Amino acid sequence: MRTAPHVPESPEPETVTTTTASHHLSPAFPGRAPWGTAGKLRAWQQGAMERYVQEQPRDFLAVATPGAGKTTFALTLASWLLHHHVVQQITVVAPTEHLKKQWAEAAARIGIKLDPDYSAGPLSKEYHGVAVTYAGVGVRPMLHRNRCEQRKTLVILDEIHHAGDSKSWGEACQEAFDPATRRLALTGTPFRSDTNPIPFVAYEEGNDGIRRSSADYTYGYGNALADGVVRPVIFLSYSGNMRWRTKAGDEIAARLGEPMTKDAIGQAWRTALAPTGEWIPNVLAAADKRLTEVRKGIPDAGGLVIATDQESARAYAKILKKVTGETPTVVLSDEKAASKKIDRFSGDESRWMVAVRMVSEGVDVPRLAVGVYATTISTPLFFAQAVGRFVRSRRRGETASVFVPTIPMLLDFANEMEVERDHVLDKPKKGGEEENPFSEEDKLLADAEKLEDEETEDQLPFEALESDAVFDRVLYDGAEFGMQAHPGSEEEQDYLGIPGLLEPDQVQLLLQKRQSRQIAHSRQKPAEEADLLEKPAEARPVVTHKQLLSLRKQLNTMVSAYTHQSGKPHGVIHNELRRVCGGPPSAEATAHQIQTRIVKVQEWATRMT
Repeated sequence: MRTAPHVPESPEPETVTTTTASHHLSPAFPGRAPWGTAGKLRAWQQGAMERYVQEQPRDFLAVATPGAGKTTFALTLASWLLHHHVVQQITVVAPTEHLKKQWAEAAARIGIKLDPDYSAGPLSKEYHGVAVTYAGVGVRPMLHRNRCEQRKTLVILDEIHHAGDSKSWGEACQEAFDPATRRLALTGTPFRSDTNPIPFVAYEEGNDGIRRSSADYTYGYGNALADGVVRPVIFLSYSGNMRWRTKAGDEIAARLGEPMTKDAIGQAWRTALAPTGEWIPNVLAAADKRLTEVRKGIPDAGGLVIATDQESARAYAKILKKVTGETPTVVLSDEKAASKKIDRFSGDESRWMVAVRMVSEGVDVPRLAVGVYATTISTPLFFAQAVGRFVRSRRRGETASVFVPTIPMLLDFANEMEVERDHVLDKPKKGGEEENPFSEEDKLLADAEKLEDEETEDQLPFEALESDAVFDRVLYDGAEFGMQAHPGSEEEQDYLGIPGLLEPDQVQLLLQKRQSRQIAHSRQKPAEEADLLEKPAEARPVVTHKQLLSLRKQLNTMVSAYTHQSGKPHGVIHNELRRVCGGPPSAEATAHQIQTRIVKVQEWATRMT
């Protein structure tokens, strides 16, 4: 007969002591608990347990920041439900093959046996349940529905937002687990970029008429940071000059981070990440210097480069080998040995791992302390998941360092690390505050751009021509520090050399001191030598995407007025402005280039009056 794992008796169902199943947990479960909390639940885990035990809900959504210990909470609760005969078996659903095995290993450490290789048929009596993937449920939903109907089942849906990845996955989860006795949904990032509903998640309508996901218990990054459960993150941003050839055959040059259209930002970003340029080698070298500094206080600290695709991952690994003299671990999503490679890296003391997006979420490598965001994936969901790989704290004072390109969107994400987001089920209604105020003008400009570019055929592939790297700034706790500096300079080393073991308030104080020192050093230089590279972060001009849209609107309005004056079509005027003023099509022009064209068309209009 199958037996539930041993859990100390709870005096009353309404209360739960901090010793529940967690006393079985080793200091490394699921990552070594910081400064002496291994023998008891963390405060948030205890709070979530108490709320669950008191309310006894069928569905419960726990949102906890990556690294906070969702696995510990879920398995403690599972053990409690088994012990009190509320459920008879467990099904864990995870995003990936690696994660389902990781869940089975974690459960085994507290006496819960899950079969990670289950595919069909009766389950061996030695197991308390199974660990499967969302994809697996999608293939055979009725198999799992039958299991839920036969025995009282707790379903743990890890990173539940993945159930909304496709309509078929969501429908399969709904079909498979509708009969479940209890459902526990877990996520560190409950928001999605689309409006696919997430199964078994409650949505509440706000005053604006928009439905948003509603969590039963939330433990955000800000709270976790204050409690010392996660590491503070230092973001090191790198800019540089980029040059590329568009599909239309135009050669474009721009500085990473300067005001550009969305398309131009994407092309500059791709150019920076091209392994044939200088940006990536310089940033990887800087990240390795940072890792060396961190390892002075954390000897086994490791680094992770998150790449866009397999070809880039292999190229980055070759660059890292030249920099370090050590062959990094390369993890490709279609490799059968991917999980073993991650496990091996997690347990050794090697320096670097390079991987595509499969390690962006859920993979537990607590020693990761330095990261390079070398991918063009630009959703807040993915960014939060990626940064979550570095925040798990093992002892007081550890810090995480993440290197990012100077892309306005990424810098916004970095500055909003502590913002708690919900999944928005409805699109913003027309006239709402989230509506794009420039949508009408964007459409007009898009029409004008079609005329402007109608003579050109997209026959050439995009080509990154050259790039260089410049240290730009440090972002920490919503503030920016530092001045731009060239790779290898003393100014850059000032920030790469920040100790890896510091209290959060010490990090901020040290950054302020180093910036003040750099500013004082800059002021000693002759005025003619002071340019943008010598200005501190807060003194640099920043043009947001909305401001750039406003400039484009102004240009389009001026062109429309001049059309009526001159009788020439929009496209002809745009082409003439481009010929006279230089630069790319308006959709790829910088703020300065657009302003130059505005002045020029105003000049033409004045001559005709």
